[in-house]
Amino acid sequence: MQLFVKDLTVIDFSYLCEQRGVVGESWIVDVLLDGALNEMSMVLDFGIVKKQIKAIIDEAVDHKLLLPMQSGRLAVSPSTLHDDHEFVDFESQNGGYYLQSPNQAFAKIDTPQVDIPSVTEHLTDVIKQSLPENVAGLTITLRPEDIKGEFYHYTHGLKKHDGNCQRIAHGHRSTIEIFENGERSHELETLWCERWRDIYIASEDDAISHEDVQLSSSAKEKIDDTFDCFAYQAPQGRFDIAVENYRTDVVDCDSTVELLADFIARQLKKQKTETDITVVAYEGVGKGAIARA
Repeated sequence: MQLFVKDLTVIDFSYLCEQRGVVGESWIVDVLLDGALNEMSMVLDFGIVKKQIKAIIDEAVDHKLLLPMQSGRLAVSPSTLHDDHEFVDFESQNGGYYLQSPNQAFAKIDTPQVDIPSVTEHLTDVIKQSLPENVAGLTITLRPEDIKGEFYHYTHGLKKHDGNCQRIAHGHRSTIEIFENGERSHELETLWCERWRDIYIASEDDAISHEDVQLSSSAKEKIDDTFDCFAYQAPQGRFDIAVENYRTDVVDCDSTVELLADFIARQLKKQKTETDITVVAYEGVGKGAIARA
């Protein structure tokens, strides 16, 4: 007997890629279970699937930075500055990325590159440990949203957030809709999606000097004036990141989807002062904010 749940959850995360650098991503999760019926004539209670399995998936990868542990461009080491924190040094073809974060902000994937097959295998191994004996098979399907228009991948962190959004390097794959005087502008959507393609979005309030940023000794030797550094203290711990400045977009606000929508609207209004601008900005799949200027 088989039991399935479509659209069980959406995982929003970022991952390190040797070619692209740090990539924000959003994948929809479907689950298929194979097994014998239990004493309740079920393979597994839908409530358990929707709550417990979703919670396992969220804990394993959601709002984390996924690390390809077999990559020769990656170095991970315990932080010498804070307990239960780690240094992450990564040098991609698209620039260097250096971080310090609490351990829980990272997911270590035993693979040379993070992709749907490697994350699927990782999640399958984690979830199987919690399944009852009558469940003999588990199939996890990860898939990106089918977006007809433009979209971008961005990475950010929200220091004021009490939950996992505070992690300094998690992200999303998002689409956007921009309207000029009520008419949709695919040209403006394309421009913003190009601007935020594989970008790190940071708040100018979180900028920190090279001297004060907390990174590995190796990273401190490598960062120079071409790098932007950001840091903050949040409930989960201390977060630091250094990114080459051509891979960052520093905004004059926090990077919540509400304020990013407003940021885009304000930037466009400066260029088109006589035009009514509406921005429908998405954060991952099926959620977002609307701003007008």
